[in-house]
Parts: sequence; structure tokens; C-alpha cells
Amino acid sequence: MTNWSVILNIAKTHLLTKVKQTIIAALGVTFGIGAYITLVSFMTGLNSMLDDLILNQTPHIHIYNEIEPSKKQPVAMYDAFKNSVNVVHSIKPKLSQKKIHNALPIIHYLNNDEDVKGAIPQIKANIFYIAGSIEIGGNLTGINPLDEAKLFNFSDYVVKGSPEMLQKTDNGILLGAGVAKKMSLTIGDRVQISTSKGDVFPLKIVGIYQSGVADIDAIQSFANIKTVQRILGQAENYITDINVKLHNMNLALPKAKKIEQQFHLTAIDINTANAQFETGTTIRNLITYAVSITLLIVAGFGIYNILNMLIYEKMNDIAILKATGFSGKDVQYIFMSQAIIIGLIGGILGLLIGLIFTNIINTIPFKTDALPTVETYPINFDGWFYVIGITFAMVSTFLAGYLPSKKAKKIDPVKIIRGQ
Repeated sequence: MTNWSVILNIAKTHLLTKVKQTIIAALGVTFGIGAYITLVSFMTGLNSMLDDLILNQTPHIHIYNEIEPSKKQPVAMYDAFKNSVNVVHSIKPKLSQKKIHNALPIIHYLNNDEDVKGAIPQIKANIFYIAGSIEIGGNLTGINPLDEAKLFNFSDYVVKGSPEMLQKTDNGILLGAGVAKKMSLTIGDRVQISTSKGDVFPLKIVGIYQSGVADIDAIQSFANIKTVQRILGQAENYITDINVKLHNMNLALPKAKKIEQQFHLTAIDINTANAQFETGTTIRNLITYAVSITLLIVAGFGIYNILNMLIYEKMNDIAILKATGFSGKDVQYIFMSQAIIIGLIGGILGLLIGLIFTNIINTIPFKTDALPTVETYPINFDGWFYVIGITFAMVSTFLAGYLPSKKAKKIDPVKIIRGQ
């Protein structure tokens, strides 16, 4: 029967008598796991930040009236051309309104759906910003500011002012940072906007909006839905878009198809709208995990080499142990115990090193106009990374100890002693 107290005591003695080799072996594990934790936490944090930059502002389902050519052209209505192949040139879009018919009942219906976290209206209009002799084309979106802040983190992108100020101010506007910079405007100033019909309205700037996407910030602005309805000369039920947030984003595609069939509107799910972005995210994640796995494998080979040399330096000890009555299996257990102890100590230190480095990185200032919501370098403190790290440390040191110790188990002590 194996006497584990004796085996562990001998393993501890071996490790303490060769402190330098023990420290080197443990440091190999420590830096391998520490580098893995730091790298994977930073890279996945960066990926999450880029995902949030787009996804936080994107509804799970976007509902609107699509402008498209009529599927049935007038020539198809004549029986004389029924069996003919008709070719129609210069097809014009069908005469349809941007307005969503019965938008308010549809919103009420969606908000009562148990899968829907919230459905909110929007009005989108093309306008011109006018300040003195400067005139810039842009987009004005009518919103319910507090609902937008609740469902789509809208307040995170208001760098000056607040959604509450927009809610309280009838003739207020949240101006895009790019537009404000071009026209040298700030909070408290007034900007005139002109509609496509030529009507001009003065609005007070109550905030500055910055999405982090320069092309959007150069044209986009927001106002209350009622303000935009008044500017466009439309009734209170005039809604051009409905944005839906679901409890489960994976339901977006089937839910969008159901909405299209039920209300005869165009409903685009988040995955379809961001197909290229999703592809980029997948590739970035593959690169991240490929680099991380490669790092762990390289660290594993380093651990194996160190432990292999450690065991071969103790050939005399192996011969003495066998000569004094220890079996080959006992010798194997002794060296595997050393490997596991080194893996445990090195792994725990590696986790601490990784945690320290990631916390340091997380405090380094990182401010850029393109990412207004980011103040420090992003770090993902996912506990699974630490579980994977310590698991790999234990498995790699176990294998690194098992292979050489299996050879040590078969060593003939007589040959070693004679060789001396």
C-alpha cells in the first residue's frame, strides 16, 4: 500500500534541496499562465468594447416602411400581355408613405409581448443645419429620450447635457459632435434647421451627442418626437420607425419574420443588419483564442523541459530510493507529486500575476474622441479564464511530470550506481 505521507515528504525534500531548479520550474508555469490571463482578458475586453459600440445603439428589430418598386407593374394587368415576357425600364418606386400605419397600436401590442423588453417609436427626417451662411445636410431623429436611455444606453453617448434636458425642452436638440464642431456650436446656442419643404425652425442646443462613429456624428441629431412632428407638420400618430429590444437577442430573426407577416412591414433583425460586423467579431475571437491556446501550448513545452531536466538531475536519488526498497511506482508518485506541487504553486502565482497586470492595464487612461464612453483600456474579468488557467497549469505539469517519471520508474539502480 502506498504511504502518501512518506512520498509527499520526500517530494518536498527534493524540491527544497534544489530550490533554484524548483523556482525556475514554478516561474515557467507562473509566467505562462500570467501571460495567458493578461492576453485573453485584454483581447476579449477589446472585442467586447467594439461589440458594445455597435450593438448598444442597434435595436434587436428595426421596423419601418421600405420604399421599393411595385411587384406588379401596370402592364401585367392587361390580358393581352398575360402570356408575354414583359420588360419594363425605368421602374419608379410605388407611391407609399414613410409613415407606419397604426404605429401606436403596433407599439402597444409589441410591449405586451412577453419576449419584448421594450418597443419605442422614432421619426427620421432629412434636414439642413443652418448657422449664418453655413448650411450642412443631416438627419434629425425624433425620440423619447428617457425610453432610449433605458433600452439602448442612449445617455452613454450624450457627452454634454443629458437626455432629461431634451425631454424637458420642447424646442431642444441634441446635436451631433461633428456638426457642432463644424458650426462652432455648443450647449445654449441656437441652430436653425430647414426641412425638405424649405420650412425653417430655430432649436436650442441642450446637449452634444457622440456615437464614436465619425460619419454618424457629422450628420446626426436628436429631438423630441413631438418637436419633430411639429417641424414636419404631421399629426401625433406620425411614426416612421419602431425599434424593438428583446430579452433574448437570439429570438430576433424569427420575431422579425413574424412581424413582417403580421403587419406587412419591413422588419430587420440585428444579425442581418450587422452581418459584416458579426463576421469581423467571429474572426477577432478566433484569433484571440488561437493566440491564447498557442501561448498555453508553448508554456506547456517549457514546463515539460524544465521538469524533465529536474528529474534527470536526480538519477542518483532515484537509484538510492530503489535500492532502499521503494518500488518503481513509488518513485513515479514522488516525481509526479513534485510536478503537481510545482504546477499548483506556479499556477496560483500565475493567476495572481495575471490579475495584477490586468488591474494595472484597467487603470491606464485611454481617451479618444472616437470612443467617448471609454476612459481606460478595456479588460474582461471573466472568471472562466482563471479556471482555464489553473486547470491547464495542473494538467500540463501532470503530463510534464508523468512522462519523465514513467522513465524513472523503469530505471535500474545498479546501472546508475555502477556508472558513478
